[in-house]
Amino acid sequence: MPAAAAGLARPVRPVRRVGMRLAGIVLLAAGLAACAGTPRTPVPPSGPLTLQGSCSQVDDDGFREQARLDVERDAVRALDWQIWVGRKGTCSFRLDEFRQTKSSPHIELQALDRSGCKLVVYQDPRRVTLGHAGCERRCTDGIHEEAWPVMFDPRSGGCANLNR
Repeated sequence: MPAAAAGLARPVRPVRRVGMRLAGIVLLAAGLAACAGTPRTPVPPSGPLTLQGSCSQVDDDGFREQARLDVERDAVRALDWQIWVGRKGTCSFRLDEFRQTKSSPHIELQALDRSGCKLVVYQDPRRVTLGHAGCERRCTDGIHEEAWPVMFDPRSGGCANLNR
């Protein structure tokens, strides 16, 4: 069974986690379509990203996050992100441990320790997403694959409502 299909066969999770899984599947499908030569129309950015985001929330299954993200005209000025995956482990990201390497069409930050850890910030009309890749060293007990992205509402700066 392909990896993407295997992810769909898992038990139903709370709405927030299912929404993030769906977002990941949509991004994967878009990437595969691009590789296959299928034309697609990207969503144009509405200009440079400016956000003063603060999101703190807890899911029914114990997944918890606290994130602060301050971006001014595509430049990350502050970032502090903590993730708790139940009682299994944690992940931690702070701006002073990264340097910004890209600002358009999305923001990328690389870890200063050359571990390959990358943070990505991208915006669509309904949310600003902060995700991570290759960040095993920033998470305890091997939980990096269970540590989902955090999503901010671009208008309020609070946690994005994933039910819309």
